[in-house]
Amino acid sequence: MTRALPRTHLNSSRLTRFLTENAMLNAAPVADDIGPRLGDWLHFRHAIALHGVLNPEQPFAAATPAHLRRAGTMTAEALTRYVEKVQAQLEQSIAQGAPPGSGLARIDMPPAEMDEPIEPQTAFEPYRRFYTAHQRQMETSIQTLRSQVRRQLGHRSPCLQQLAALDAAFENILSERETVLLAKVSKLQEKRFAQALNQHLKKQAEAMEAGAVANADLSVSAWLLPLRQAMRTALQAELDTRMQPVWGLLEAFNTHTTQEQ
Repeated sequence: MTRALPRTHLNSSRLTRFLTENAMLNAAPVADDIGPRLGDWLHFRHAIALHGVLNPEQPFAAATPAHLRRAGTMTAEALTRYVEKVQAQLEQSIAQGAPPGSGLARIDMPPAEMDEPIEPQTAFEPYRRFYTAHQRQMETSIQTLRSQVRRQLGHRSPCLQQLAALDAAFENILSERETVLLAKVSKLQEKRFAQALNQHLKKQAEAMEAGAVANADLSVSAWLLPLRQAMRTALQAELDTRMQPVWGLLEAFNTHTTQEQ
């Protein structure tokens, strides 16, 4: 038996909650119908492409005969385990570094120490590289995974073949917008970093003027360590968001497999 697959509702994703709870995003009202909002993102070429998928000139081919399908199709359990493995490897890459044998590049968090005096204009640069490198790694890995899952749907019924084609169309249409929107999360992290750094430098200057001895509250770790953990949390939340189409395809695959049995 396969495990229950995660579900995400509009405006309730882990990433949205993280940004809202950390005052990086204003809470948005839940929309009852995403159709009009999605329509704002599409231009006429996108609409033509989607219409072609939903109303093909030639119907999707009948399901492959069972004896041939088994040769190229993974079981629901095997496909679920594979998806879980890829996600777990990406989660570990964010939290601790890429696991051996995963094929993922190791992307290390910058050292927690900073050279004094701290230069505000360049202090975030190592963290920007860390963050964007993980975003690129997720994007590449999940694009490949999503394509692999679609291929498995292609071995099944005509309706799953159409779903796979529709997902491919949406990925092509929305990938650029997704990249732009998710890049803003890094900008929000940078803004928060700059605010915390400025507050630290202000306290440091006030302490020096007062002749106070530096204490734990003025150490770099007092403000930097929480921000480092917040970056990892944001990346984990982004991973959940990026994985939603894959889990949706997998749920359709598993439901179809159950109905066949």
